[in-house]
Amino acid sequence: EEQMVESGGGLVQPGGSLNLSCVASGFTFSTTALSWLRQAPGKGQEWMSTIYADGRRYYKDFMKGRLTISRDNAKNTVYLQMDNLQPEDTAVYYCAIAGRRPRGQGTQVTVSA
Repeated sequence: EEQMVESGGGLVQPGGSLNLSCVASGFTFSTTALSWLRQAPGKGQEWMSTIYADGRRYYKDFMKGRLTISRDNAKNTVYLQMDNLQPEDTAVYYCAIAGRRPRGQGTQVTVSA
């Protein structure tokens, strides 16, 4: 059974950056597409980015330029670098196998002055 453990969230001021990490287990990481999603208070889950095994990356349109997704197959870890964070980015961020529901607890990102 797949397991995901997200970390790296926290409180950051507007304009700041965070680098989220997700350590995965229970499946063949190196051949699996992985996604980051988020859920803001009172809203549904929102897809943010996907990285495929061959390195192709896709981002939600309005987040392009502020997100960078990457992976380290040796560490079974996927990352999400987020720059120029704004208060509307406040949410719980999750990683997941692409196309599947998140399994982890997520990591809270709060953007506030």
